[in-house]
Amino acid sequence: MKAGLPVVLRLAGRPVILLGEGEAAAAKRRLLERAGASVIGEEGAAQIAIVAIEDAAEAEAAVARLKARGLLVNAVDRPGMCDFTTPAIIDRDPLLVAVATGGASAGLAAAVRQRIEALLPADLGGLAQALAQAREAIRDRWPEGDARRRALGSALAPGGPLDPLGNGGPARVEEWLATGAAEDRAKIFTFRLTSADPDDLTLRQARALALADRVTHRQDVPPAILDRARADADRIACAAPPADPGPGLTVDLEMA
Repeated sequence: MKAGLPVVLRLAGRPVILLGEGEAAAAKRRLLERAGASVIGEEGAAQIAIVAIEDAAEAEAAVARLKARGLLVNAVDRPGMCDFTTPAIIDRDPLLVAVATGGASAGLAAAVRQRIEALLPADLGGLAQALAQAREAIRDRWPEGDARRRALGSALAPGGPLDPLGNGGPARVEEWLATGAAEDRAKIFTFRLTSADPDDLTLRQARALALADRVTHRQDVPPAILDRARADADRIACAAPPADPGPGLTVDLEMA
C-alpha cells in the first residue's frame, strides 16, 4: 500500500472533530491545538475528524458515521480505517519536518524523527523566516525561475553560505544577496553506477541528483535510482550523454 501524499493543512481557527478519551485522545488534542485548530465534538461542522476511541466496535461505528457525512477521518492505531495519518513532526516554525509511514509504524516514525531532530539547528525557523522576508529581493536578483532555484540550491547546499546544517543562520541571507551569484552555466556530471540499490549511491551522487535540473540515463538504470532525483527534474532516457544538455545541472547515469 502506498504511504500517500504528504500535505500540510493550515488548521488555525478551523474546527476539527476529536472523539475519544485517554492518553491517545489527549495527545491528538495537543497536536491539534498546537496547530491552532478549534477542537469540537461529533455534532459540530467540520471537514476532518480524528477518532481516538479504544473500543474497536465503537471506533468503527464512529468512523462510519463521520465518513457518511463526507469527512476525512483519522482513526488512531487503525490504519485501515484512515483517510489520512498524522506524521511525527519536527517543529522549527515555520519549518516543519514530517516523518510518516502511512500508519505502518508510529514507533518507527518517532524513532526516525528523533534521529533527524538531533541534526537540525534550533535557528532553522529563523533562516526560513529570513528567506521569506527576502523573497522579493531574491526575485529581483534572479528573475528567471530556473536561475533562482539554482542560486538557492547552491547557497543551501552543504558548505554553501546558507547551509542549513552549517553556518547558514538568518543573518547570512542579506550578505548572500549582496554577494551571491547563480550557477547559470551548463554543467554535467556523469556517474557510472556499480549497484542498482539507491542506498549504495555515494554522497556526491545523491547530492547531485537532489540538485539536478534533469537526469539523462541509459534504459537499464533502475527507477529506484531515478526516484532519488528531484520530483520536478526531467528524466530523459538516451543512449549516450547529451552533447548539449541545456542550462543548469545535468546528471547522466549509466550502469557499470
